[in-house]
Amino acid sequence: MSSSPASSATPVANRGAITACVILAVIMQALDTTIANVALPYIQGSVSASADQINWVLTSYIVAAAIMTPPSGFLAAKFGRKRVLLVAISGFVGASVLCGLAQSLNQIVAFRLLQGLFGASLVPLSQGILLDIYTVEERGSAMALFGVSVMVGPVLGPVIGGWLTDNISWRWVFYINVPIGALAFAGIVVFVSETKRDALAKLDWFGFGMMSLFIASLQLFLDRGEQLDWFSSGEIMLEAIICASAFYLLLVHTLTAEKSFVNPKLFLDQNFSISMIFIFVIGITYLASLALMTPYLQTLMGYPVITAGIVMGPRGLGTMLCMFIVGRLIGKVDTRWLLVLGLGLTAWAMYDMTGWTPDVSQWTIISVGFIQGAGLGFLFVPLTTIAFATLPAHMRGDGTGLYNLSRNIGSSVGISIVSALIVENTQSNHESIAAYVTPFNHAFNAVAAQGLSPVTAAGRASLNEIITLQSTIIAYMDDFKLLMLMSLAVIPLVLLLRKPKAAPAVDHSAVME
Repeated sequence: MSSSPASSATPVANRGAITACVILAVIMQALDTTIANVALPYIQGSVSASADQINWVLTSYIVAAAIMTPPSGFLAAKFGRKRVLLVAISGFVGASVLCGLAQSLNQIVAFRLLQGLFGASLVPLSQGILLDIYTVEERGSAMALFGVSVMVGPVLGPVIGGWLTDNISWRWVFYINVPIGALAFAGIVVFVSETKRDALAKLDWFGFGMMSLFIASLQLFLDRGEQLDWFSSGEIMLEAIICASAFYLLLVHTLTAEKSFVNPKLFLDQNFSISMIFIFVIGITYLASLALMTPYLQTLMGYPVITAGIVMGPRGLGTMLCMFIVGRLIGKVDTRWLLVLGLGLTAWAMYDMTGWTPDVSQWTIISVGFIQGAGLGFLFVPLTTIAFATLPAHMRGDGTGLYNLSRNIGSSVGISIVSALIVENTQSNHESIAAYVTPFNHAFNAVAAQGLSPVTAAGRASLNEIITLQSTIIAYMDDFKLLMLMSLAVIPLVLLLRKPKAAPAVDHSAVME
């Protein structure tokens, strides 16, 4: 995602206005990543979707963004960065309006796909503009502001989404993009200069197509597998075959083509390859845990949507605070120790969540969420630093795109896996607990005397409700335990990371594209 050369016609006096416009575009995209989370139960009711189906609203957006992020640099070179950015903003806003008007699950998933496709280039292109209009000495401050704008999403998204859903409608979670997008569009039209177009710019369409087919079929396989009973379904078999075939063709093409979409030389760098695994796991643990928390707070604990948004907000504050702390520690402390600390904090937070029940206090939810967010803050900047520390400068553009692709795939795959496990484990736990509901269980006989007799219809209904609740709680515990184990499992990989001889000039915000 390398930026285009700055236009010499860009007036220095307009830097403030340009910065404000592109930051607005970034905030709009960042908000939309998390703002819909707290509204999911309400959207689920409006479109009559099941618990696992409603997460398509999240994964469809992430998958589309993952697919379209890598070619954003090619599009900017081919058609001009300003032109592509304006199309992205208008398309994103239009798709947001369509999401708010959606009347069915299929419609909202399709429109979220459009949102992701258009929104994918907003962050890298905005970042490129900031890099162009500031001098080398000023870029640190510009990128710090850029990083804060990206982190506004996790901080304000749940709170704003909760307030809009509670006081107006869940549809305003999407309509709020209209005024923000209009301001950003108008400002970019007036203040931003167009870059030179490269008519000879080319894209490896076959490699891009195979990668897109692989990601899309993998996501469909994971999203619909539980619903269709996995490999007993012809559709799931077909999606698995397409996924495996597309991956094989992409791999062969990458290794044999003269100039492929994915540069295979990137994986010869040990730090970069291991960092790809790290960011994939981080993508799983962070957004998957967010997807779990929303139904846990609103469905199991009965929190109003605004309360759920408020207690989830400190998670983003923890990330933002620790990113500032880490920014001062980079170069003074071995980045590998920072990674261990970040993974340890994440694992500790997940461990605490494995013991949660619907009786857990708000303070516990806030404090543990803050700790998890702090862990993420200790991972973002150090991981980006070490990932690109030993990578040649001319390969960093390709590396940034692939690095962020890995994070996005991890996020979408993680949400799909934990959602499928919630459904599957709830059913399994229900069966296990119900096995003890028999007249031969003397411990249960005392409970049956309290109006929960399986002999009466009312008693059976009450029993089923209680068993389902307990089964769901255990299923959430199992998911949190899985995320904890994944965080712990990658810690030994830190030993394989090589400490750079000198700190390179790396864009620490690249991870957030």
